[in-house]
Amino acid sequence: MPATAVSTTRFAHGITAIDTDYIRPQLDASHLLIEGGRAAFVDTGTHYSVPMLLETLQQQNIDVANVEYVFLTHVHLDHAGGASSLLSHLPNAMVVVHPRGARHMVDPGKLIAGTIAVYGEQGFADLYGKIAPISERRIIVAEDGQAFSLAGRTLKCFFTLGHAKHHYCLWDDKSAGVFTGDSFGVSYRELDSADGPYIFPTTTPIDFDPDEAHLSVDRIMSYEPEQIFLTHYSRVTGLPRLADALHRGLEVFVAIAIEFAKHAERTQRIREAMFEYFRAGLSELGHNAGEDRLHALLDFDVQLNTQGLEVWLDRRR
Repeated sequence: MPATAVSTTRFAHGITAIDTDYIRPQLDASHLLIEGGRAAFVDTGTHYSVPMLLETLQQQNIDVANVEYVFLTHVHLDHAGGASSLLSHLPNAMVVVHPRGARHMVDPGKLIAGTIAVYGEQGFADLYGKIAPISERRIIVAEDGQAFSLAGRTLKCFFTLGHAKHHYCLWDDKSAGVFTGDSFGVSYRELDSADGPYIFPTTTPIDFDPDEAHLSVDRIMSYEPEQIFLTHYSRVTGLPRLADALHRGLEVFVAIAIEFAKHAERTQRIREAMFEYFRAGLSELGHNAGEDRLHALLDFDVQLNTQGLEVWLDRRR
């Protein structure tokens, strides 16, 4: 059989970003860590991403039996939807998940139903495919600050709320890097400019909490990382500037939500204001993409972020 087409980016310290091809290229990444012939994945993409992850193992001469961990930063399906399918190919791997997320891996019914409520049954099938339960025997429920060893390489989980109540980040001592899932926002490589990356928060439903999101950015930065690996999309540096941008972005998102909280066309007004915030910020960085291109890159995030802000608004009543 021909090899699965896969797009990867290799970094130092045995780290590879694998494009999971979710929605479009360079939107969603799984990261593979290799140390001493042993391996771990951080986030998996969806069921449809699994052949790409397995192909990357083969390309790097790592036997599936040598994958020790699948770290799930949280259980949103663009991060964890492929976990059950991937595990069926990894005889020795254990899934590491936040205490609040573990039950959703054992019994994904509620997670599936919630996603169908957002995307519809056909949308769910097209985006996420098959999601099967994972045996409790293959799950490690992470504690805040718990360290794991990958061939002597220390990987430490620490909890970060704000985006989701079931979220942790993973500190990698060897690379002085943090794998942040969605807790350090979103930064698409197509939006990079001469002044560096453009970054913004992600307020996806249902658990957005701006106060906790601010605290999570600060907790990530307390490790003094040299680099951060985002699920959307992979490696960023120049972190103090990006952290400041995330704090500002959270403040702006909250202000937009409050401004239009009682508007008759609340959803549309929030979406328009958020897109304008993105457009203006990119213009300041010297990005010259046309409005149609920006819509193509950002409308999915505008929609999800608006949903998250509206859930937050409704919860405040």
